[in-house]
Amino acid sequence: MFNAIGRIFRTPDLRRKLGFTLGIVALFRLGSFIPAPFVDFTNVQACLAASQGASGLYELVNLFSGGALLQLSIFALGIMPYITASIIVQLLRVVIPHFETLYKEGQAGQGRLTQYTRYLTIALGVLQSTTLVTVARSGALFPSGAPECAQLITNDAWYAILLMVITMTAGTGLIMWMGELITERGIGNGMSLLIFTSIAATFPGSLWAIGVSRGWDIFTLVLIVGLAIVVAVVFVEQSQRRIPVQYAKRMVGRRTYGGNNTYIPIKVNMAGVVPVIFASSLLYLPALIAQFNQPAAGEDPQPWVVWITNYLTQGDHPLYMLLYFLLIVGFTYFYVAITFNPDEVAENMKKYGGFIPGIRAGRPTAEYLDYVLTRVTLPGSLYLGLVALIPLIALGLVGANANFPFGGASILIIVGVGLETVKQIDAQLQQRHYEGLLR
Repeated sequence: MFNAIGRIFRTPDLRRKLGFTLGIVALFRLGSFIPAPFVDFTNVQACLAASQGASGLYELVNLFSGGALLQLSIFALGIMPYITASIIVQLLRVVIPHFETLYKEGQAGQGRLTQYTRYLTIALGVLQSTTLVTVARSGALFPSGAPECAQLITNDAWYAILLMVITMTAGTGLIMWMGELITERGIGNGMSLLIFTSIAATFPGSLWAIGVSRGWDIFTLVLIVGLAIVVAVVFVEQSQRRIPVQYAKRMVGRRTYGGNNTYIPIKVNMAGVVPVIFASSLLYLPALIAQFNQPAAGEDPQPWVVWITNYLTQGDHPLYMLLYFLLIVGFTYFYVAITFNPDEVAENMKKYGGFIPGIRAGRPTAEYLDYVLTRVTLPGSLYLGLVALIPLIALGLVGANANFPFGGASILIIVGVGLETVKQIDAQLQQRHYEGLLR
């Protein structure tokens, strides 16, 4: 293993790519601590210390920004606008035929879709930065209610607000450019690595908070449980159902093509972390609506606001957990149905002379693929739901002020991106030395 790592740094091309990637990551983390214009950095730090983190409404965005959201930094929005834009463009392929046509055109069409994603990212950046500045001005960004939390912005003039919105939106555009630079000149997928960096940066602080608040025996237990969860997630993420496919031999001129055997890999977790993001975002909507309908001083809150506050904003409430789990299961089936089309796969196999042994080509093949996909997606959706509930269950066991890092979207992204990056490094090592990271 150490010899393989040494070969990475002895290979000039790999060493240059790795250095470039680490440099961009360092700049990304530096920007997460530079406050936006007209932000009172002292009051922000005081509120962070008093509240011990974000409220549930901003937990997901703060996670993907590596804590930059609550810092009100120039990179406060992080990579979240790009993730949202990518998911929206992917879903629009089902609704807008033009998007599906562009996707099937190959590299040129997908380049157009990427351009649409960039434009939508900037639009979402403007919307989300405006919302963030508005919430920060109202003093509702932190749940502690400390006096400093109502004075996070030093200037309420329209030009100051406009400058903050422009700065945070520009930060989102710069993050998007950094991610594309890593993909082009570095190692791995740039956007995924930036998300990986943001989430990994919160691990030491979360573990330290658990050790300080609950004791070091609980800290050791959390580490052991966390390692077991990582091993289980790696095992499931690598699991797949391989459907054998045979291609008939055909003559083209004097050459014979086909006749080889391959397989269609259907992963247990084909949806990745997207259903968790969907379910979290949908459950945050009622809390967001309730927050903007708070009563004035001396007035009683409306009954529906009280109900949402009691049942849909507390992560450790059984009703919240049940809805969260059911939404993840439903969104898993929905997203897999969009991303994997059995009819299209069966048509492509029939076009090139491929068939599944024992299954007729055409419609029977599509029905068989749909049957297998439905059966495999069930354990995958249950797995996603259980992993997403781990941090919510840990709230009652570890403590409400401690953010359990080994669970939810964080562990899924950490493991998924880590495995994919290691595979890319291994492939490049095999191209140059005929040996990968592991023999």
